Amino acid sequence: MTDQKIVSRRYWLGGKRAASQDRFFREALDPLGWELGDADHWDAAWCTGMPDPAQFKQVSPQRKLNHFPGNSALTVKSRLHDGLAAMRTRVIETFGPTHEAVARLEFFPRVYSMPKDYHALQQAALEHPEKRWILKPKNASKGKGIRVLRDVADALLEPRWMVQEYLANPHTIRGHKYVLRLYVLVASIEPLRVYVYRQGFAKLASEPYDVNDPDNLYSQLTNPDINALNITAEVPVEFIDFDRYRQWLRDQGHDDERLFAQVHDLITLTVISAVDAMRQRTAESGADPRGCYELLGLDCLVDDTLKPWILECNLSPSMGVCAGPESGGIVEEAVKAGLVKDMVSLVGLDAITANASDTAPGTPDSGAAERLASEAQAELARAGDFLRLFPNDDTARYLPFFSLPRLTDIQLADGLAKRPVRRPSLQRWQAAEVFGDDDQLALYATHTGHFYRLNDTASLIWLLATDGLDPDAIAEQLALSAADETAERPAPTRHQLRQQVWDCLSEWCHIGLIRQRGVEHDEARRPSSHAVDEADMSPPGAPCQPMRLVCGGRQWALYTDSAPALVRLSTLLSAQLSPLPDDDHATGLPRLDILRDSPGYLLATEGEVVASRLTLAKLGPAVIAYLARQAASTHQLVIDTGLLTIRDGSAAICLFAASEDADAMAQHLASSSDLTLTRGLRLDASTFALAEPLGLPLGLQTGGKNPSSSIAGIPLPETAQVRTLIWVHHGMATPDAAQGQVSTLDILGALLPSCFTAGGKPLDTDTVTALTDWLSRCERHTVEVSDEVDTTRVLAESLQAFLAPQHAPTGAAATS
Repeated sequence: MTDQKIVSRRYWLGGKRAASQDRFFREALDPLGWELGDADHWDAAWCTGMPDPAQFKQVSPQRKLNHFPGNSALTVKSRLHDGLAAMRTRVIETFGPTHEAVARLEFFPRVYSMPKDYHALQQAALEHPEKRWILKPKNASKGKGIRVLRDVADALLEPRWMVQEYLANPHTIRGHKYVLRLYVLVASIEPLRVYVYRQGFAKLASEPYDVNDPDNLYSQLTNPDINALNITAEVPVEFIDFDRYRQWLRDQGHDDERLFAQVHDLITLTVISAVDAMRQRTAESGADPRGCYELLGLDCLVDDTLKPWILECNLSPSMGVCAGPESGGIVEEAVKAGLVKDMVSLVGLDAITANASDTAPGTPDSGAAERLASEAQAELARAGDFLRLFPNDDTARYLPFFSLPRLTDIQLADGLAKRPVRRPSLQRWQAAEVFGDDDQLALYATHTGHFYRLNDTASLIWLLATDGLDPDAIAEQLALSAADETAERPAPTRHQLRQQVWDCLSEWCHIGLIRQRGVEHDEARRPSSHAVDEADMSPPGAPCQPMRLVCGGRQWALYTDSAPALVRLSTLLSAQLSPLPDDDHATGLPRLDILRDSPGYLLATEGEVVASRLTLAKLGPAVIAYLARQAASTHQLVIDTGLLTIRDGSAAICLFAASEDADAMAQHLASSSDLTLTRGLRLDASTFALAEPLGLPLGLQTGGKNPSSSIAGIPLPETAQVRTLIWVHHGMATPDAAQGQVSTLDILGALLPSCFTAGGKPLDTDTVTALTDWLSRCERHTVEVSDEVDTTRVLAESLQAFLAPQHAPTGAAATS
């Protein structure tokens, strides 16, 4: 460490904190000549909790802040579990459920997020009566609100709570439960570099552990803030440093090296599970990742088989001295002082000039591997008692756990190994390929229903990646293709292409379209997850008369305890609703319940919540959307959008860029003698030959006439031939439309969010392909309207013209 002093450099102490939280940071910087600054004047910021987001725009290699944007992926308990669970699912898909990589991830207890996982929790408790459960707030510290549940049915349903499987077989010290507090430093996310401090503490509960006394928090919990309140304990707060703890393990005949190797593996995998979220949020916030670092307090419980389990990861871990002098406080003070001093050195705050390269993160660089390795080794030389966990001597063992390593991760691994490490190959995962006009490629995410259009370069990257080429090989192919083309602008360099390919593939891996291909298990499989959003149901009021609700040949028994809700729905769905007779046939119908919730209304069917927190205005749209989604059965799909029908049985699918246009059009056509505009149609998923109108109201103004049965004496046909698709928009909605045409992929991208198969699920690969082929054969029109003209008149005249019997034959695409 240098003895030179930094002149006129300032540190800022921010956040809600006690003075004790800043003590060691001050003591590390004051002797180096640093001066106290403020929120506007600082070169190093030490914030307890998260700073104002604007502060992240100020960071640089010479201006350091002790947090990363997106650290909540680690420090919010529910998000920590979600990230680890997603990693585990991905690794199972890659290697298979019995692979060693999957076994390495068995270190976190199952978490149930309230209120959506409430019934899943009850089912788990029923199937495993031997398990215990602990209630925790999702984002709190110091043990606030934590309690062991005697009865899992007592779980709170508010969204800020979660329930975690309780590890009821802890290892104990002198009969007392303990948790290991480890100090983890994320020194960089681009590339990822992770350290753990060699010292830490075993934090003991203040009373002996008793599995049969769940209400005794002094026995069940190890949080110092809770145990400090135990006035009957001889030693309420006790810390044992790792030197003494490891010696005690050895004295008991245990292998401390093996335990800490497992702990270090657990830490590394935990940080990797969150690195995508941290990288994405850092980029979105405009922060230079070289100006950020993160010190975390990670808590592990060791069970009676000496297996470590992660419990939580704490933001801004306490730097105050919690234990008394006789209970480990003297050692605690020394450890924390050394921890902060070594951290200041490692991140380069004690250096006169910034240690980081001026090369911006992600900049293509032919010497990047050597440069990154040199920086990492220089950082390690300043690390003091910090042990670097990643990268390490076996970095390749961790790369498969990334959704996809970034290029900088690979370059750093190359530089440290002094040879190229194995490049990952990729395979398609939760995506369907959709080809449109002129072989344009789009991707449909089968797990989310999202639709992605690809440009020519991205299409080539996708095709080469799913053909088995690794990212560097793809970059070489692009470089060869670019060299063969004549362009007005200079072709990108090989380094630029390499960066582009890795960035593109990283994004696709992050959103689940592709994944790494396992070396030992290459068979693609699909995850099955059926999480159901659920909410608390308020006690019912006086029940209204049960109603029969009919749509698409299906029937429900509608029950509600709200007269305003029933009046609203009866006006909107007059043709679909009728009184329900009290007989055996009627009572066998599936129930659809509308309950007064807090706040608003809740829509539920057969014990599953469809929607909650609904205002009265939003209740009708929620019911209609549910009916449309449920109308499809096996081998059918539903398109929940406008359907315009004409006397001769022809029909057009109508897409409205704005809901206001749909409402206005529905009201305008309410008195039309020729056209009927309704919502929803059902199609055979293999032929798409005839459309069955669902007859739901498109305009949601309750004063308007319901068009579901007839308009001006025109009955709604049971089936209709769809001859055209019409996109109504203000101005040119898409680049293709601006060029005088509307492409198959334009229409497909607009339709897919409204398409559902049986059970309201997104379309599968085969159905998307068949839909694309059908759309390519349909007429496709755009109708442009503006605020200066009579919108409804233009729409009505254009739609009627498109559906006129003398209109051009199927196959043309036009714009009006």
